[in-house]
Amino acid sequence: MKTALICGISGQDGAYLTRFLLSRGYRVFGTSRDAEVTSFSNLAKLGIREKVSLASATLSDFRSIIQVLSKIEPDEVYNLTGQSSVGLSFEQPVETLESISVGTLNLLEAVRFLAKSIRVYNAGSGECFGNTEGRGADENMAFRPRSPYAVAKSAAFWEVANYREAYGLFACSGILFNHESPLRAERFVTKKIVSAACRIAAGSRETLQLGDLSIRRDWGWAPEYVEAMWKMLQQDHPEDFVIATGECHSLEQFVDVTFSQLGLNWQNHVTIDKNLFRPLEIRVGHGNPKKANRKLEWEAKLKMKDVIEQMIASEAHNADASRAQNRD
Repeated sequence: MKTALICGISGQDGAYLTRFLLSRGYRVFGTSRDAEVTSFSNLAKLGIREKVSLASATLSDFRSIIQVLSKIEPDEVYNLTGQSSVGLSFEQPVETLESISVGTLNLLEAVRFLAKSIRVYNAGSGECFGNTEGRGADENMAFRPRSPYAVAKSAAFWEVANYREAYGLFACSGILFNHESPLRAERFVTKKIVSAACRIAAGSRETLQLGDLSIRRDWGWAPEYVEAMWKMLQQDHPEDFVIATGECHSLEQFVDVTFSQLGLNWQNHVTIDKNLFRPLEIRVGHGNPKKANRKLEWEAKLKMKDVIEQMIASEAHNADASRAQNRD
């Protein structure tokens, strides 16, 4: 039985990765800054809260990482922690850089210091590429980050590459483009759109405020993307991979499909708020997953329309469950 440690287990990806690894027979441990008070609500929503062991640790504290690695002795470590909002990174650049780049460095140095044969996965981001313009970004495209979040993720990516080449660590980065699910927090625009549209369809008279609808993104389904993370650590040699659907759509298209699936015209319910525009924006974020298709035998099955359908279905299920609970 393999043992996995997930740093950032309470987030969307951490929860889905936990479920996947449990299905593969892993013992799963997860870390939180304070495991005694963290709710781990995403694990609870998936019905797996009691199937994992949890420990208090933070990647910003080198000593705590040494302690948790020494105690758990994992075969695989998945680094999914750190400030995860691009928009928030403009307001909290120092926290973003420290939690992502310094945290990743501490983890790599701890693994090197302990001289254990631990395989390390690092969560990279398609944001690192900046504007991909007319073609999908592959592993050879240069990084041109346009946010503090992307700068931090770029630094972490090169830290992983450096430790892999300098010290022989089995460490790799998954350069993941946007991947969504019902577990997204509502500060993420996809969740914000789907939740508001469902409330409006149910009778709410609210207006949904959004920023720039012309931006284009490559949206996939998070539960599929965590399988790609695992596949990277099963290879004979560590390599970095772009994980994406290979399709690109505008935010306006995302809004239109969401409202249309609910029988609504989005233009009657959406207004543009200039305050929601970012200081710097990626016009087009588009990934090319051909290497992952070939070497990992991984391919995104659900594309943007499918992702929206899944998220709407989840909202409907939650609404039905809430009504049933109120009747009881």
